[in-house]
Amino acid sequence: MSLRTLANIYRLGVKELRSLLSDKVLLLLIVWSFSGAIYEAATGVSQELHNAPVAVVDGDRSPLSQRIVDALYPPYFKKPALISEAEIDPVMDQGRYSFVLIIPPDFQRDLNAGRHPELQLNVDATIVSQAFIGSSYITNIAAGEIAAYLAPNRQSVPAIRLTTRARFNPNLTGVWFGGVMEAINNVTMLTIILVGAAFLREREHGTLEHLLVMPLTPFEIMAAKVWANGLAVLIGVTFALTVVVQQVLRVPIAGSVPLFLAGAALYLFSAASIGIFLGTLARSMPQLGLLIILTIIPLQLLSGGATPRESMPLPVQDIMLGAPTTYFVKLAQAILYRGAGLDVVWPDLLAIAAIGVVFFVGALSRFRRAVTQTQR
Repeated sequence: MSLRTLANIYRLGVKELRSLLSDKVLLLLIVWSFSGAIYEAATGVSQELHNAPVAVVDGDRSPLSQRIVDALYPPYFKKPALISEAEIDPVMDQGRYSFVLIIPPDFQRDLNAGRHPELQLNVDATIVSQAFIGSSYITNIAAGEIAAYLAPNRQSVPAIRLTTRARFNPNLTGVWFGGVMEAINNVTMLTIILVGAAFLREREHGTLEHLLVMPLTPFEIMAAKVWANGLAVLIGVTFALTVVVQQVLRVPIAGSVPLFLAGAALYLFSAASIGIFLGTLARSMPQLGLLIILTIIPLQLLSGGATPRESMPLPVQDIMLGAPTTYFVKLAQAILYRGAGLDVVWPDLLAIAAIGVVFFVGALSRFRRAVTQTQR
């Protein structure tokens, strides 16, 4: 690559940055995506149970039933309300309580007699995540109180005791996961939007033809858009990670931030190449918007960030091996959560680079074909 080519790429990139700085809407989108959007995504959707409304129908009125009621305390649950059995359907129909626990009469006496009495838990499952988590919490709390009550009367001790330790997120705090993954998702979204829109804007305004009559090549035009818009997104994700995630949300980063940013810079090349490729397919901004929606949603949902790849059907897993987001999410989680080094993530870096080259070459081929048709 000659010095003239590098100079042309640099000057065209500066032009792209000036165009971006003059677009207040895109600037506002970038700022919000790497600040308020990350904070809102991390704190707005709770991954844990918090102040869930719960009611108890205590038909036993025994010391054991009172122990179970007292164990349902904040911050997981609000103070339990004691209601009658006749009130269950009305209060749940009104949505006043998410959980209603029914303790039958003679529960403690039947338990002491060696019978197997049952507790009934009614769950309002309109909020699925809270219903699933809350039912597990109440089940474990009730089982723990019953086991503690029966412990002095037991003649045998269990052969084993299961102790669970959660690595990388000991308290299972959802904010740690939500903030980082939102930053990763916004890198994909903004890069594809910025580069694709910049390319199509040149075509709609007629400035692309002006560039083509200059001593510039399609490669130089594309490379300039990649580095300029990629730099803007890289600055944004650096701010998001070091300020919003680490300082505001107080999320500990286990690995090397520079290593992650190096991987992000490589991924920006791949994502920008996808954006240019979509820009060569679309003929207008509305078409580009539809293509971006059809592209970004699968990339974000099926990359392993929202759902583990192991939980997906095998054909979906195989298809997503051709997407750079799969490797970027894997790389980011390995570095930021588990403290992985270059010796662990280098295969992901290589895959991201290879996929980026494929999309860049494909976009360059389509761009050159369009230039040839225009010159005719």
